[in-house]
Formats: sequence, structure tokens, C-alpha cells
Amino acid sequence: MTMIPTLTTERLLLRGHRLDDFDEFTAIWKQKDLVRFIGGESPTREQVWARLLRYAGMWHHLGFGFFAVEERESGRLIGEVGFLDLHRDMSPTTEGTLEAGWSITPPMQGKGYATEAVSAAIAWADKQFAGRRMTCIVDLENTPSLRIAEKVGFRRIGEVNYKDKLNAMFER
Repeated sequence: MTMIPTLTTERLLLRGHRLDDFDEFTAIWKQKDLVRFIGGESPTREQVWARLLRYAGMWHHLGFGFFAVEERESGRLIGEVGFLDLHRDMSPTTEGTLEAGWSITPPMQGKGYATEAVSAAIAWADKQFAGRRMTCIVDLENTPSLRIAEKVGFRRIGEVNYKDKLNAMFER
């Protein structure tokens, strides 16, 4: 089993999710402004639980996954960032890549936290998986995340339809 690393940046701690994060993550994922570009619907408590367990499974089986993002100064959870391989039903595919993703709770957006967290995760992945292709998909209407993708070194390679929604596709 892969040990989930802890990454420290100037303002953030990226760490593995813990079971005692469950209630706080459930509250974070209930925010409509957070999910409007990630499926559009707030997940149920059961779905958040499944998400936390999926993260542990990705780390165990793939050697990568998502990190919980904690603001160092306050100790508060403010989101998550990392990599996944969901075998999405779409073409072109992200399957077999390190597909990057990020979400920061709306009250903490616009402060550079997502860029800081994604940059740290990418630096870690570049060392662990040198040469492996990284991708991400971003809703075409999600202007802040489109900018973040470009800031951290992704280049747009086209568009992809996923679950009847057109997304920009990036690679790094």
C-alpha cells in the first residue's frame, strides 16, 4: 500500500483524507457554488462517504489520489486536489493518465489557494511519475479553473463531451 505523502506549501497542508474529515467534507460538498461546475448537484452524504473511500482505494491501487487541502494558519479544511483515473466514458480519454482535479470551498476561492495546491501536487507527481502524461478537463464556463490549468502548465488540446457537458481538455 502506498503511503499518502503530506505536502507543505507556504499556506497549505496537503494530506491524506481521514475518516474524521467526513462531516466537514460533507458540508463542503453541499455548497452549490462548489458543485455547479462539477456535476451541478451536491452529492448526498452517502456519495461523499463513497468519494472518501474511493480516494483511499486510488492511493492503494494506483499510487496516487486526492489530497485533503488544509489551510495551515487556521487548520481548516478548504478543499481537495490531486489525481485520479476514473476510466471516464468519453473520447478522447484521460484513461491511463494522471488526471488532475481541484476544488476549493467558495469562501476561500480567489486567494490563490487552488494554484498553490495544484502546483504542489504536480511537483510531487513529477518526481513520482516522471514522464507520465497529465491531463485535466474543465467546464468551459468555469473561467477561474481554466486560468488555473494554464497557470500550472497545462495546455489546452481541445474539447471533450462528458456527461452531455462540453469541457476543455488539457495536458501537461
